Amino acid sequence: MEDVIYLDHASTTPTDPEVLEAMLPWFTEGFGNPSTVYSLGLSSARAIARARETVAQIISAEPEEIYFTSGGTESDNWALVGAVDAQSKKGKHIITSSIEHHAVLETAEYLEKHGHEVTKVSVDGGGLVDPEDVRRAIRPDTVLVSIMHANNEVGTIEPIAEIGKITREAGVLFHTDAVQTAGKIPLDVNELGVDMLSMSAHKFYGPKGAGLMYLRKKTRVSPLFHGGGQERGRRAGTHNVPGIVGLAKALELTVGRMADDAARETELRDRLWVGLESSIEAVYLNGHPTPRLANNLNVRLDGIEGESMILMLDMEGICVSSGSACTTGSLEPSHVLLALGIPKENAHGSLRLTLGRSTTIEHVEHFLRVFPPIVNRLREMSPIWCANCACKQRN
Repeated sequence: MEDVIYLDHASTTPTDPEVLEAMLPWFTEGFGNPSTVYSLGLSSARAIARARETVAQIISAEPEEIYFTSGGTESDNWALVGAVDAQSKKGKHIITSSIEHHAVLETAEYLEKHGHEVTKVSVDGGGLVDPEDVRRAIRPDTVLVSIMHANNEVGTIEPIAEIGKITREAGVLFHTDAVQTAGKIPLDVNELGVDMLSMSAHKFYGPKGAGLMYLRKKTRVSPLFHGGGQERGRRAGTHNVPGIVGLAKALELTVGRMADDAARETELRDRLWVGLESSIEAVYLNGHPTPRLANNLNVRLDGIEGESMILMLDMEGICVSSGSACTTGSLEPSHVLLALGIPKENAHGSLRLTLGRSTTIEHVEHFLRVFPPIVNRLREMSPIWCANCACKQRN
C-alpha cells in the first residue's frame, strides 16, 4: 500500500487508527450482547448509549432520535419504504431527484412497482436542484421528499435547508442522504429542516457495515427489519457494538479536524484542476464549481473512456474511479452525468478524483506528470478523437 496513491475517498476511506483502537475491546473482552441484562451485556449497552449521545450532540439531535443501522443503503431504504408505509393513508406520492444514489433511486423504483408514484425533479447543468421545483412538485398526496445533501459523483452540495423550509410548510416528510457530507461539512438537522438523515461510517474513516438514521421525534416510519426489539423496536437485529463505537469515534475525530481538512483538500483539488486544464486538451469540469465538496474533482475528457483511464492509472499505482463505486463495471454512462445534460458519448469519458487525509502535494504533482501521457496514448488509439475538432470546440 505504501506505493499506492489513493484518490477515491468518496468510495471508501481507511479506518482511522484511533477508531480501530476504540473498537478493538468490543470484539474481545466487551463482546456481550447489549440486549441482555447481566453486566457483560450492560457494558455493551452503555457503550452504545455513549455513541448515541456523541452523534446526537454533533448533529444537534436528541440521543433518542439516533438509530444505528448497517450503513447508508439500509438507512436510505428504511427512510423511503418505512415512511411511505407509515403514511399510506395520506397518499402514495414521493419526490426525489434525478441524481440520487442508487440506494434511493432503486428503492423508489421498487415502490413505484408496488403502486406508488414517483416524481424525479431535474437538476441544472451544475447538478443543483431548484427548491422551487420541489415546491411545484408537492401534491396533497405527497408523503415524502428525499434529496441528497451532496452528490456522490460530482460533489455538488444541494440547498437542503431551503428545501427543508418548503417541506415543513407543506407538512411533508423530508429525508436527506448525507452519506457524502458527514464529516466534511457541518450537519445540523434543525438548520437543515430534515426529518430523516442517512449516514455511513466508512465514508469518514470509520468501519464498513456501520451507519445510522436520524429520525426526528414523532416521525412515523415503519420498521424495515422485524424480529427483535432493538433500537426501541424500530430496527431489529443484534447491535454491531464495535461498529457503532467506531462510527461515533470516527465522526467525533473527523468533525474535530473538518475545517483544516477542507482547507487543505480545497487547495489540493484546485491545484489538480489547474494542472489538468493547463496540460490536457478538451478537459471539462463536471458538477458545480462552487457549492461543491472540498475533496471532489470530477472531470470528463473527450475521445476516451473512463474505464481505460482507470486501468492505466492503476498500472501506475493510482486509484481513481469513473463515478459511484456501486456502479463500477457498468457499461452504461453515469445517470448523474446524463442528468446534468452531458451527452452519452461524452459522459463515458469521466473521471472522479476524491482526495483525503493521505493526499499530499507530491501525490497531486505525480498524478499531473503521469496522467497527460496516458490521455495522449489513449487518444492516439481512439477512433472517435479528433484533435482539431476538440481545439475548435474549446475555442
